[in-house]
Formats: sequence, structure tokens, C-alpha cells
Amino acid sequence: MKISGIRLLILLFPALILKAGALLGEQPFEGVITFRITYPGNKLTQSQLALFPKALTVFIKGGKSRTDILTGGGSRVEITDHQEKTKIKLLNMMGQKYAITYTTEDITKEIANEPPVKVEFTNETKNIAGYICKNAIITVYDKSSNYTIKVYYTPELGGKQANFDKGIYKDIDGVLMEFSMKTPELTMRFTAGSVEKKTVSIKEFEIPPDYSILSKDQLKSKIGGKE
Repeated sequence: MKISGIRLLILLFPALILKAGALLGEQPFEGVITFRITYPGNKLTQSQLALFPKALTVFIKGGKSRTDILTGGGSRVEITDHQEKTKIKLLNMMGQKYAITYTTEDITKEIANEPPVKVEFTNETKNIAGYICKNAIITVYDKSSNYTIKVYYTPELGGKQANFDKGIYKDIDGVLMEFSMKTPELTMRFTAGSVEKKTVSIKEFEIPPDYSILSKDQLKSKIGGKE
């Protein structure tokens, strides 16, 4: 099985995440959440697995979040403004650096293309990174095959607004602390390992000067429709 780590990451990234950064509760959280990424039941070789990310970091400040993920071949950053309902993706692929802007309309279209889901809330809880997290079972009705995702989340760090741009998680009333993403090839599991309350610089949410700013459509025309 031949899988491109960068390509898989690019395909999955719009579905990640967490949006731990919405965090617009009565007492907004500011700090950093670090997630471990594992691949349960994978059939990858060690050399293939080395290309895949092992950690994901989310910086949070007020109504903004920044999610960083690294692979063996590049980096991917997503900056989200949860008040304006817009986001920017910073894509660094082999030295090619692009900042892709997403309007509220772009995000709405992405959500509309995601498969329908059913969410079942349970009474199960789990302590993750010092937070008592609630449980939900999400059934995804994909075109190829249906599957379920077991999710743990905490309302202590934010509410539904934390997931405003994630179709399959939009009914989860809290920040995702443990969840899985599935493709036909493998499963990626994300688990919060630490939550650190600290001051985050506003510069973390700015576009670096060496990135070319493009719209989503401009990026597609540049790299042959692959985003």
C-alpha cells in the first residue's frame, strides 16, 4: 500500500480538528493544547509511518486558534477566526509557501459536502489531560461505507462554537479531546496529552511575510486542483 503522507494530510486537514481554539465561553481559555497522533491497526511500514505526523499543537487566544501539524515532508497550519467565521491555511510544501484564505461562504460549502451523521450522547466519561470529558458516538453515513467515531469532549474549554466549521462535529457541545479520523487506508487517533494555560502572542495568528496569499480557487489552479 503506497500512501503519500503529505497528500493524506492535505486531504484530512479540513476535517481536523478540534477547533480547540474557538473557546469562546464565559471565561475564554488562552493557552496551548498538545495532541498525540497514533495509527491503531495500521499496515504501514516504518519508513511510510515516518512520513506521518505524530503530534498536533493548538494555540488559543480569545476568538482565534492556530493548529500546527508536521510531517516528514512539510508543515500545515490552520488559523481560524471563530468570531468572523473565516480561516487561513498556511501550506509549506517543499519550500512552496502559500496562505489560502477561506471566507464564511467557502466554509459553508465545505460543510455541505461532508457526509451526514447521527450523534448519540452517552453517560460515559474519561479523564483526559486533567479534564473530565463527556462521550459521544458519531455514526458517519459515508457513500462507500458507514462507520462510527468515539469522541470525548469537554465543555470546560468551549462550547459548540468550537466546532462551527466541522460538519461531522457541529453538534458536539465542547472541545474535542480524543477522536479518530478514518480513511479507506488507515485510522488516525488524536488524544490531548496536555493543556497549558499561558499567554499566547498575537503574532501566532498572523500570515508570515514569505507566504503568498491565495484564494482557495487560485490555489486549485496553481497545483492542479489538489488542495
